[in-house]
Amino acid sequence: MTDIILCGCNGKMGHVVADSVAANDDCRIVCGVDAFGESGYDFPVYKSFSDITEKADVIIDFSNPATLDGLLGYALGSSTPAVICTTGFSPEQTESIREASKKIAVFFSGNMSLGVNLLIELAKQATRVLGNDFDIEIVEKHHNLKVDAPSGTALMIADGISEELEKEPQYVYDRHSYRKKRSKNEIGIHAIRGGTIVGEHDVIFAGHDEVVTISHQSQSKELFATGAVNAAVFLKDKPAGMYNMSMMLADKMK
Repeated sequence: MTDIILCGCNGKMGHVVADSVAANDDCRIVCGVDAFGESGYDFPVYKSFSDITEKADVIIDFSNPATLDGLLGYALGSSTPAVICTTGFSPEQTESIREASKKIAVFFSGNMSLGVNLLIELAKQATRVLGNDFDIEIVEKHHNLKVDAPSGTALMIADGISEELEKEPQYVYDRHSYRKKRSKNEIGIHAIRGGTIVGEHDVIFAGHDEVVTISHQSQSKELFATGAVNAAVFLKDKPAGMYNMSMMLADKMK
């Protein structure tokens, strides 16, 4: 049995994760952490990590970047592994997560979907074939309540593509402020917000007289919750280090 602390339990994704855990026999939520405090769950909910009295095997975090310091402080102090699914971190916060992974196990991913991680691998393969001759653009679409832009997934895709390019590219988020021709050494990243779009990502390779597009659409939030719960079970008892979806999938295939 994997005992879980759910950070951000009162949010939309928190409720979906709680439902996903309830449907599993190999894990359970022992408590939640959320700035809004108590809710209708059958487990206690605390406003701060400092109030927690329960012991857990792993933390699942679907909250917001402002929670990171408290989460990492608790995780390091109690030697509790953490599955961090929140996006929108600053470079300094991302570095804090990497530093923490030297002392505890951290599963860090901007997207918990199997399909999205396959898209990244396909985009990397396409870059190896097309990257030097094709312009690369990434378009992401999400619901009108999402506050961070671009999405963590779009940045994951861009980072994966960058690994395959001979020269480190420049990420360009907005072209309206300057008038100049697109450089070859850039990846355009564009964010669309509207309606109830769960999540869509297109990777466009635009060449001379042809365009190759790799796409992924998320139909519900359940797939992200399922991925996070699987990651929590996977991370239990792992040694310190940074873990990701590729590692988990490789472990399942053994």
